[in-house]
Amino acid sequence: MNSPYHIDQNPHKGNRGLARAWHAAKNSWCGLVYAFLEESAFRQELTLFVLLTPIAILLPISLLEKALLISSLMMVLVIELLNSSVEAAIDRISFEHHDLSKRAKDFGSAAVMLALFVAALIWAAVCIPMVFKV
Repeated sequence: MNSPYHIDQNPHKGNRGLARAWHAAKNSWCGLVYAFLEESAFRQELTLFVLLTPIAILLPISLLEKALLISSLMMVLVIELLNSSVEAAIDRISFEHHDLSKRAKDFGSAAVMLALFVAALIWAAVCIPMVFKV
């Protein structure tokens, strides 16, 4: 195969099967630990997840509604991790101010904000009718 991305040319793509899954799991765990240790926004959103997930589980709502509530919180964490990865990549390139770097970081921040709005909207849509018996 003459593709510029052939597996033999990338030293990070040599693992297959269970070895690949094992290394991917280790890398994922390292990412979560690093995000927890280094990213205050991730810790804040994880705290929100830890506090609200038991509430979602205990609410007298359908399983689908519980899944929606918990998934909306997980979505915030996922998008925060993606935002942090963009910021890390930009900082790896340079700490120097550049309009494109600022734009990329602002896009990531906006994505997190929208995810928080979506989560709040889902929680409101599920909980308000229950509280006000609508």
